[in-house]
Amino acid sequence: MEISRRVVLAGLGSAVVAGALATGLPKAMAADPQAGIVVKIGGIPWFNAMEVGIKKAAPEFHVDAWMIGPTQADAAQQVRAIEDLIARKVSVIGIVPNDSAALEPVLARARAAGIKVLAHEGPDQKEKDWDFELTTVDGYGRAHMDLLAKEMGEEGQYIVYVGSLTVPLHNAWADAAIAYQKEKYPKMQMLGDRFGVAESVDDSMKTTQDQIRANPDLKGILTFGSQGPIGAARVLDDRGKAETIALVGGFSPGQGVKYVKSGTIRGGFIWNPMTAGEIFAQVSSMLAAGKEPTDNMELTGVGAVRVYPDKKLIQAQKLESLDKENIDRLVELGL
Repeated sequence: MEISRRVVLAGLGSAVVAGALATGLPKAMAADPQAGIVVKIGGIPWFNAMEVGIKKAAPEFHVDAWMIGPTQADAAQQVRAIEDLIARKVSVIGIVPNDSAALEPVLARARAAGIKVLAHEGPDQKEKDWDFELTTVDGYGRAHMDLLAKEMGEEGQYIVYVGSLTVPLHNAWADAAIAYQKEKYPKMQMLGDRFGVAESVDDSMKTTQDQIRANPDLKGILTFGSQGPIGAARVLDDRGKAETIALVGGFSPGQGVKYVKSGTIRGGFIWNPMTAGEIFAQVSSMLAAGKEPTDNMELTGVGAVRVYPDKKLIQAQKLESLDKENIDRLVELGL
């Protein structure tokens, strides 16, 4: 199974706990419920930061939580990781889905086995118990489109990147941004269809190169997916296009800080993936204890949140601006 070494380390961690019990250490060490958090891809800064948050908050909320990062943004690898967690009889499975539909059968099996399923970036994920989001779909999409429109002078041709054509939230953001553009910025025009490349620097670079060649009047790139701004920025710098093509999107601050300071990336918005990791731990602990989220409850790092039981949605609103004034602060936080 092509998943990161975190799976192996997690297994070793269980063995260590078992060994600790045999040596007479307090049984409370093994009493914490287990939560495996399956993200879209391992080894990239965004999910590395999320893992830091999970590890930081797990002891505080008394849950044995760890992250599993597949080697590729591939739904099949997520399915195999979830199957492994079902076999281990964890209490909670967390998921940041690559393909919601592909995950439905395996998540149904998890829930049938009594395992709680907590999604993030998956508001439309079926077979979940709850989903938590740190921004609204419309708010996130519109914020990026407003910035892109400003940088493009509210007219001209632009293209859109998403993590893949099956990542639910990226495509929902793109839908919201594009619909908003048609309503508010009629002199702007989206070229073609969206490109599913923004979880890969290499794919984003290739697509940017191809689109610049094919569309000499291109004025903007809007990217949802943390690797998109990085790959596109490299090409814009290399081709001397940073001043004529506005690049906007969310990314890990430490990875993109130099491009923001040079003006190649005009800006974007993110929530803190460390905070998302901490919330995974907090809500996993709650669900494992049989507790249900309630409206206006306090979540770590974001404060009071809205809870919509009919949608199984925990909704916070906590965005950070990726601009020259704020980027150094975010980098200092380790993002």
